[in-house]
Amino acid sequence: MNFFNSVINFFKDGGFFLYPLALIFVVGVAIAIERYVYLSRETIRNRSLWDELVPALSSGNFKQVVALTQNSKASIATILNYGVARVASARRRDDIEKAMDESLLEVIPRIEKRTHFLSSLANIGLLIGLLGTITGLIGAFSAVATANPAEKASLLAAAISVAMNNTASGLGVAITLLLSHMFLEAKTTALIDSLEIASVKFLNSITERQNETAAAAPAVPPAVRTPAAAARSTI
Repeated sequence: MNFFNSVINFFKDGGFFLYPLALIFVVGVAIAIERYVYLSRETIRNRSLWDELVPALSSGNFKQVVALTQNSKASIATILNYGVARVASARRRDDIEKAMDESLLEVIPRIEKRTHFLSSLANIGLLIGLLGTITGLIGAFSAVATANPAEKASLLAAAISVAMNNTASGLGVAITLLLSHMFLEAKTTALIDSLEIASVKFLNSITERQNETAAAAPAVPPAVRTPAAAARSTI
């Protein structure tokens, strides 16, 4: 109870600007939690699916690859589906790579979604805290200018307390959201890098399999020409 009373008194003494700061903090924390859960789930899904795909890619069993990717909701499944769909029609590695790059353009925005809001909310929270500080100081000097000499000290102390409460709140909100943004950015970058690495490994597997198939194909012997045909070709 003492903690909640302290929080209530803090908001009462801090003035109006603490309420939008509290709203910004709640929204920012909600975004950070949602992004953390999403990124963690995607990382686990991708790692689990890739562990299942490695044996199939090593053996060249692309039917099993298709079956695994089509039944998965992981980000890596979306990328590999684009690549597998182009294997039959593509003649060059670049064609498959372009299709997978196209899928990355679809997947990456979902991974980076709403994370950049945290830095913006941190800056807004810091500015609101500074605005509350300036407002508190203006009120302090205005009160001191018109108050009785006996009341000046108490009024000045109360107004400065309001200003400092706003400063501390703004800095607390900004620091918390910026740290969350840094952590989520690192987690997002690691996830995107893992998708790109998986794409390259998948392309290498396809290229190796195509080279092995081409090497194993029997060479077509040249047509045997009869003497008569050779004679006609020289005429």
